[in-house]
Amino acid sequence: MKHTIETASQKDFPEIVEVWEASVRATHHFIPEAYIQQIKPLLLDQYLGMVDLRCIRNEMHQIIGFSGIADGKIEMLFVHPDWFGKGAGKSLVQHAIHSQHATQVDGNEQNEQAVAFYKRMGFQVMGRSEADSLGKPYPLLHMSFEKI
Repeated sequence: MKHTIETASQKDFPEIVEVWEASVRATHHFIPEAYIQQIKPLLLDQYLGMVDLRCIRNEMHQIIGFSGIADGKIEMLFVHPDWFGKGAGKSLVQHAIHSQHATQVDGNEQNEQAVAFYKRMGFQVMGRSEADSLGKPYPLLHMSFEKI
């Protein structure tokens, strides 16, 4: 299966938001619908433009996942649930580490799949916050990549 990672443009934002929403609904069961609806326009209008945004595409040129990096930190990484376990997330993380020099990531503590994934990718928990970046009660694990 061939994946292509490329820099995303603003015209990709609506498709990226669709991937984000599908991924969040599949993995963030602890987040209420109202919070998803609150974040969605912020993602489209603000957050995506604040990061070095890369998308991964399948053979049909559809976006199946994306990552956003800022100041050496993976600020966002989401894969469409149809592509879970098929290497897209791993490819995005490896690209973030090796091409974008990312060494940090925060993972929702309640998203055990993501935390386990980042640990498999070589990240270690270095700290914890009680709230997410918007101050909501969704604890974050602060993780760091240690080069071997």
